[in-house]
Amino acid sequence: QVQLVESGGGLVQPGGSLRLSCAASGSIFNINAMGWHRQAPGKQRELVAAITSGGSTNYAESLKGRFTISRDNAKNTVYLQMNSLKPEDTAVYYCNADGETIVGGTWNYWGQGTQVNVSS
Repeated sequence: QVQLVESGGGLVQPGGSLRLSCAASGSIFNINAMGWHRQAPGKQRELVAAITSGGSTNYAESLKGRFTISRDNAKNTVYLQMNSLKPEDTAVYYCNADGETIVGGTWNYWGQGTQVNVSS
C-alpha cells in the first residue's frame, strides 16, 4: 500500500502563487513518474504536469510558463509551483504516482486531492 498526501492548497487572489506538495509513503521500492492532475467543477480531470525519476517533465501546453513541477527523490515528494494564478485554475488538484514494489509488482496511486481557489 502506498499513501500520497497532498498539501499547500487554499485560497489565493488572481496573480498570486501557491506551492503544492505531495509526499509518498508506504510500500515503496521505486517511484517512476509523479504528477499532478486537476479537476474543475463540471469538467473532466486533466493532466497538469508530470515528472520522471530522472527529471524529465511534461506539462499541459496551456500551463507552460506558469506552473513548474519538481521532485525530491530522497523525500519521495513532488512539488507544483503555480504562479500568475487565474480564476480558471480553480480546481481540486490530485497527486498521482506509479512505481514498483520490492517483489516486482507495479502500483499506481492517487492522493485525496487539495482544493485550490483563485478568487478576489
